[in-house]
Amino acid sequence: MKALRNPSDFWSGLLFVVAGSLFLTLSRGLEFGTPTRMGPSFFPVVLSIILIAIGLLVVGRSLVLHGEPIEGAALKALALVTGSGVLFGLLVRDGGLILATSALVIVSAAASRRFHWLTALAMAAVLATFCAVVFVWGLGLSIPLVGAWFGE
Repeated sequence: MKALRNPSDFWSGLLFVVAGSLFLTLSRGLEFGTPTRMGPSFFPVVLSIILIAIGLLVVGRSLVLHGEPIEGAALKALALVTGSGVLFGLLVRDGGLILATSALVIVSAAASRRFHWLTALAMAAVLATFCAVVFVWGLGLSIPLVGAWFGE
């Protein structure tokens, strides 16, 4: 791989291509629809294609522009960010959108070297409110704000 000038971009782009290809494959069995009458696979397919295209551009960029070598993987950060998404999925039904969003923000913020509790709590409050306004009240999604664990 002598032509590889930016390993960080290369591996990031490859990850985009793999993820986009996986999502594209998983949405194959669903009806696509049209832009005016979108089927269940329309949005995932379009996003997958965009993700693959971005990935290919980033991989191509890694062959042209110089970058820093990869020194090591931030396994703690990777585990916290991935775990926060899983935690959100586990909490949203019975804990509600507010608890799940707050947990997602706080746990993923803990992955940062500059983590501060006050900042994380403030961001959790802002994003939980934003999600409630946009998804529950604005779009009318049937996600409980407060789940069964809290009496709803």
